[in-house]
Amino acid sequence: MTDGNASTVRKRIVLHFPGFEPLDAHAHLARFARAAVQSTHVWGLYFHVGPLVETTEVPCFDATATGQGHHTESRIHIFDHHRLVALLTDKPLHRRLMAGYASAVQVVRHGGLIGYFRHAWRFGLFFIFPFLLVALAFLASIGFALAPLLLGLPAWNLLWSTPAAVALFRFVLIPQAERLHTLHLFADWELAVAMAALDRPEVDLWLEAAIDAARKVLVEARDTGCDEVLVTSHSMGSTIAAHVIGALLEREPELMQGRRIVFVTLGGAILQCALLRPATRLRARVGLLARATGIDWLEVQCLTDSIHFYKAPVVALCGHGDAPPARIVTIRLKHILSAERYKRIKLDFLRVHRQYVLGPDRKSSFDFTLMTSGPLPAFDFASFSQAAMPEIPIIDASGSEGPAVRGQAG
Repeated sequence: MTDGNASTVRKRIVLHFPGFEPLDAHAHLARFARAAVQSTHVWGLYFHVGPLVETTEVPCFDATATGQGHHTESRIHIFDHHRLVALLTDKPLHRRLMAGYASAVQVVRHGGLIGYFRHAWRFGLFFIFPFLLVALAFLASIGFALAPLLLGLPAWNLLWSTPAAVALFRFVLIPQAERLHTLHLFADWELAVAMAALDRPEVDLWLEAAIDAARKVLVEARDTGCDEVLVTSHSMGSTIAAHVIGALLEREPELMQGRRIVFVTLGGAILQCALLRPATRLRARVGLLARATGIDWLEVQCLTDSIHFYKAPVVALCGHGDAPPARIVTIRLKHILSAERYKRIKLDFLRVHRQYVLGPDRKSSFDFTLMTSGPLPAFDFASFSQAAMPEIPIIDASGSEGPAVRGQAG
């Protein structure tokens, strides 16, 4: 590829909406820089990842990819929601448990559980898992507290067995459950319900700030000029991205006109919220995205990832069966990772779910760094072949050949 090729991206603006993780923009930059190192060794491109810039509306950093005959500059804006994560997780244990189970009741009451098992049964199990695990821990603690009575001992033994059971639950069983991020998932469902109903002021204020920030980024992209605007989102971030871009389509559709825009969901979980009955605004915004002229929607999915809606028609299930569907692209982790790494992570469902935004071990049909920083238009990944990106010898500053990368964690 060369700059003379019309399909090569020279300048790109990226709006990235991460998943539900307690990571701020600095941490996301550090992750991206590590992935860029791996991508450099795999593809033979020279990636340079710059420091975090926090003087803009949304923290951002620049990434460049240089190969023989081409040079691509990407500015990546990180719409992280670590403040929302902290809001939902920084509270006493009893409040976290009560809020989590209240959210679970809302999901069931509003039809989410039925919808999950109907369209992605593994996601239904993912929903049940943390609540069932904590419930079993609670029942085990009650059994311990009542053990003296079950063993025929005098009732006064409850004076020691009850506090011992509380300690067992709080300091043994819950920490063991937390090794599987159970309470973090409680908070995830709390946010999912809020993003569906849009009835929590603190969440709605954060979302409005994100919409305003995205508008300013798109205005800057229009004024400065770029070959591609790329909106990427991972997991819960896909719901946030749909709200943000959908709201801008409601209010200022002209912002999206006259440019190449690609909307990419990675292990997207829009239906986590959209299948709940109160999510009328979200479903409407999905329809606007699907029908918008000039926006291409790409859904990157993986069979071994249980935390998304594999091959589910997101647009149709949101009530827009007459709208163009998102283009679904399936990837295989065993083609992206080494056999050793794949074997090590394949049973860790949360680690598998994060792989969309992590670095590769080998050439394959998908690479997040290559999509967001490389010379290929993002929608080319709908039919991307590893043969389309041969290894390119890079000339470094010293004049010798070989791949190189520079990454800074800010």
